[in-house]
Amino acid sequence: MIDRIFLFPVVSLLMLAGTCAKVYGQDSTMITSKKAEISLSGVVDVYYARDFNKPATPYRQPFLYNHNRHNEFNLNLGLLRASVEHSGYRARIGLQAGTYAEDNYIAEEDLLKHVFEANAGIALKENLWLDAGIFGSHIGFESAVNSENPTLTRSLLAENSPYFLSGAKITYTPDKQWEFTGLLVNGWQRIQRVPGNSLLSFGTGITYTGNNFLLNWSTFTGTDDPDVSRRMRYFNNIYGKFDLTSKLGLILGFDTGAQQRTAEGNNYNIWFSPVLISQYRINTSWATAFRMEYYSDEHGVIVPPLNFKPFKTSGFSANIDYAPNPNAMWRMEGRWLHSPDEIFYNKDRFSRNNFFITSSITVLIGN
Repeated sequence: MIDRIFLFPVVSLLMLAGTCAKVYGQDSTMITSKKAEISLSGVVDVYYARDFNKPATPYRQPFLYNHNRHNEFNLNLGLLRASVEHSGYRARIGLQAGTYAEDNYIAEEDLLKHVFEANAGIALKENLWLDAGIFGSHIGFESAVNSENPTLTRSLLAENSPYFLSGAKITYTPDKQWEFTGLLVNGWQRIQRVPGNSLLSFGTGITYTGNNFLLNWSTFTGTDDPDVSRRMRYFNNIYGKFDLTSKLGLILGFDTGAQQRTAEGNNYNIWFSPVLISQYRINTSWATAFRMEYYSDEHGVIVPPLNFKPFKTSGFSANIDYAPNPNAMWRMEGRWLHSPDEIFYNKDRFSRNNFFITSSITVLIGN
């Protein structure tokens, strides 16, 4: 069993203190004499989305978790972070609000919905770290922070794989090119384990960084069921990021997963999703990006059937970004989704197509 393979020690969360500017703490005597660096930062991501299907309610689609309100100005993510960095230890805590937290943390208790991250780590060696707590997922190339991504909205691949995990991880970086990660976590995007589930989940990550490219392979093995109906889930995420020129970048990604149809069964339900994103940096202030994607989950493992139809969707998007300085960005994106079945919410029916325009302003606060 997975929970017999690895056993991680319990790591206590460090108490964080922050100031509006970066400050330095007292000398540490844990490993070296270097000073601990404490910082406070934040993110504000506000948006307006216009869905031309004109859904009857502001909430648009159940498979989207970012910028998912129609015809209203709203906060996607308001995030306040504090961190401490030292050669021998580190910790981060982030508190959040917004529609992203409302939608993506719906399975968590009310207080935990506002925890973006809360983790602490200890250096076992100079290039070997042990961290525990709530942290960003090792899966995928997109995050919940808008300005860190090449497109305004997240891809279907990212929206339907974990943004966060809760557990412990060990990270080994033998040199500047390779990074290896092993994780023992509470489940598939879970802060708390599923009630009745006694099996922890396991993940791995391998990243290689070259001169003009990055390659990543991440995995997840576990279950999202209680013990009495346990179906094992096996997932792979593969992507590459390539700088073709000083201005043109390309991302290729592919997710695939398999889950047992029945407990202890030999038959599996498969889902998969390819994505291609191209970003062109026009100059220091302007950039544009184009995305093509497809998501197939015929058996409803990740995305439940919509209008009693399986989720098989292709999509295309284009966005334009204006960043007057590194801490502020205005973005505009048009996105079209298409399915062979009528699955997208409409005002009084379902449709095979969904077109919407989203605009956002994101400002970073502090460091």
